[in-house]
Amino acid sequence: MTTLAMDARALLDEVTQFIYREARFQDDHAYDEWEALWTDDGVYWIPANGEGGDPEKEMSIIYDNRSRIALRIRQFHTGKRFSQTPQSRLRRIVSNVEILHHDGDQLLVTSNAMVFESTVRGDTVWASRNEHTLRREGGILRMARKKVVLVNNETALYSMAFLI
Repeated sequence: MTTLAMDARALLDEVTQFIYREARFQDDHAYDEWEALWTDDGVYWIPANGEGGDPEKEMSIIYDNRSRIALRIRQFHTGKRFSQTPQSRLRRIVSNVEILHHDGDQLLVTSNAMVFESTVRGDTVWASRNEHTLRREGGILRMARKKVVLVNNETALYSMAFLI
């Protein structure tokens, strides 16, 4: 294997481990740890009605900047705002991790996910294609942008009270 191929493989392994760690934080409702993965200018976007065009002009399920992400988590910790009681039991499978573009310290990565959610109302399976823009800061990868395209986002959806 060439040095270039070994470097590419090592980068893919690092990216995959980052995405797996994010998934574990989401499944475990580890909100503080999940928040720490973000860059200061991070954007979390879940478009409605397809792939999503311009989130500034079209409806979104979630379109949060870094400040709004932090506010949601702070509100959760007050105990006065909660997402659900009892919390959903979650497990997700992440696959097809692929680096689409690598430009210096920034990467565009895609993956697929299946999330199994068990709640008092019943069980739901959520399927998505995820796009992460990852940026290396201080030698570690962090999320600058995450876009989650739900497969069924053009239909009526249950309320999501967890991190997808």
